[in-house]
Amino acid sequence: MHLGRTARTALRIGAALGFAVIYVPLLLVLVNSLNPDRSASWPPPGLTLHWWSVAADNSGARDAVWVSVKAGLGATAIALVLGTLIAFAVARYRFLGRGTVSFVVVLPIALPGIVTGIALNSAFGTVLRPLGVGLGLFTVIVGHATFCIVVVFNNVVARLRRTSGSYEEAAMDLGATTFRAFVDVTFPLLRSALLAGGLLAFALSFDEIVVTTFTAGPGIQTLPIWIFDNMTRPQQAPVVNVVAAVLVLLSVIPIYLAQRLSADTATSSRV
Repeated sequence: MHLGRTARTALRIGAALGFAVIYVPLLLVLVNSLNPDRSASWPPPGLTLHWWSVAADNSGARDAVWVSVKAGLGATAIALVLGTLIAFAVARYRFLGRGTVSFVVVLPIALPGIVTGIALNSAFGTVLRPLGVGLGLFTVIVGHATFCIVVVFNNVVARLRRTSGSYEEAAMDLGATTFRAFVDVTFPLLRSALLAGGLLAFALSFDEIVVTTFTAGPGIQTLPIWIFDNMTRPQQAPVVNVVAAVLVLLSVIPIYLAQRLSADTATSSRV
């Protein structure tokens, strides 16, 4: 179907507005990190890197970054292990990739974060309190893993839907066990999907605040919580701007790599 000139113009304008809605706020984050006085006229005068050095010396921000890195790595590791097991189950019993099971796995992430947070807080209290164990970094990692697993699962299922499984069946016809066929045939096709899911899960882990609030114990402060606590303090606002800008710049790396992995293997795994 050929679109008329008016329709094409409308589509271009709509696309431009969509990109503006997405990228203008990110651009403002970068500008604010160089000009902490948000009330200044536009274009903002006095652009400076001074607050970048101040942010680098802020021990609270550094500690929060380190906690978030540990939480992200821990949650991603759990998600990759469980994602691999899910991949094996889906590859062995392909009906598991269909609607009902996918809905059950995805449901926790689709629920409001506050519901998931309250549920995890109650579960941790029921299981850990009788053992004399309180909330801490481990419970934050488990909380983050709840949505990291879903990201990995979705990547695995999407990849499996593009494969027929004929190579794995052929390997088993030649005498390979189910596990051996999975390791030698299916897993290499899924490896990039698992890695891409892990990269996205790690990036998303830095964004989580609601579940973290309900699963973090005293003294545990991830980067989103630190930003939320300090963004309303005038003396800390410039540092928060810089931290947000650094997050924007660093988040490009795992997201770009995940996209490249997904794009490259989408064309090479059609078997």
